[in-house]
Amino acid sequence: MIDLGSPAPDFTLPRDGDGEITLSALRPAPVVLYFYPKDDTGGCTKEAIAFTELGPEFAAAGAQVIGISKDSVAKHDKFIAKHNLGVALVSDENSDVCERYGTWVEKSMYGKTYMGIERATFLIAGDGTVARVWRKVKVPGHAQEVLDAVRAL
Repeated sequence: MIDLGSPAPDFTLPRDGDGEITLSALRPAPVVLYFYPKDDTGGCTKEAIAFTELGPEFAAAGAQVIGISKDSVAKHDKFIAKHNLGVALVSDENSDVCERYGTWVEKSMYGKTYMGIERATFLIAGDGTVARVWRKVKVPGHAQEVLDAVRAL
């Protein structure tokens, strides 16, 4: 588990539209990392749209918003185009970053257990430390709650 105040695990991952994102290269801007299970599913789409709608407010607060899932960059590109999303999406296909952030977990549905991404959000302060953590996120109102936390930094 990642503790508040601890250094956020750094990473470099491929992003939508080609290129890469390296977490430490974004300093001193605060960064919102939101982990989500799968592109173009109900809750994940609502979450991405909510972060997109508040995008100008996150930008005004100086924060970057990055979504992370195991989906490929090609799937991210289609997801962004289909829903006109304005957040960066990175691909963690081997789940290395998900494991380091503790979001690659055993889940269960209809009596079957499987490994998957737990919906979670991490607010990384400008100094690279973890300022807030939300686990088992419920989508309604979440993006606004995160924005309020960014503003409180």
